[in-house]
Amino acid sequence: MAETLCATHPLEAWKHALAGLTWAIDGLVVKPEELVSAVDLRIDATGPGAAAVEHALGSALPVEPNTWTSTPEGQIVWLGPDEWLVTSTVSRPHELEDSLIKVVSAHDGAAVDVSAQRTSIRLSGGLARELLSFGCSIDLRPAAFPKGSSAQTGIGQTGVLILALGGDDFRLFARPSFAGYLADWLLDTAEEFRTTK
Repeated sequence: MAETLCATHPLEAWKHALAGLTWAIDGLVVKPEELVSAVDLRIDATGPGAAAVEHALGSALPVEPNTWTSTPEGQIVWLGPDEWLVTSTVSRPHELEDSLIKVVSAHDGAAVDVSAQRTSIRLSGGLARELLSFGCSIDLRPAAFPKGSSAQTGIGQTGVLILALGGDDFRLFARPSFAGYLADWLLDTAEEFRTTK
């Protein structure tokens, strides 16, 4: 009888501690998000391939640097002039990759499944920006980093892709091998806000 391997979330060992921040600190919610399908997409943003991708995903590719857009299934994040991260909470990784390969292969594009390269943490609440500011060198004020903004930057010693989801709501994508370090950094830094209840 063959055994089935099940994926374990890279932050499984931190879920309880991160959830504890929510009840211990008013104005802060930190939680690991479910794993999503992710594809690195390369295509000429000014060519016919971009229009084909837009039709397939139901949303235009963001062409302004450091931005992201929503799709019916997930998000498209600008990574470079001809590179995007496409995520889906609905399609399986190979399904998302196959569907995009079909679209871009006729237009000298490429689509590669990178689902195993990133995991995400959701950080929200009135203290979220302040917490991130302890380890992030970019300006996270709402005027400088509004909804729809993204940045490839560092938090603590971890390289992250950060998305402004609106208000005080952020998604942090990190490599699974660094996710535990990032969780520890968030837990340690959040101690600044802890009060005795």
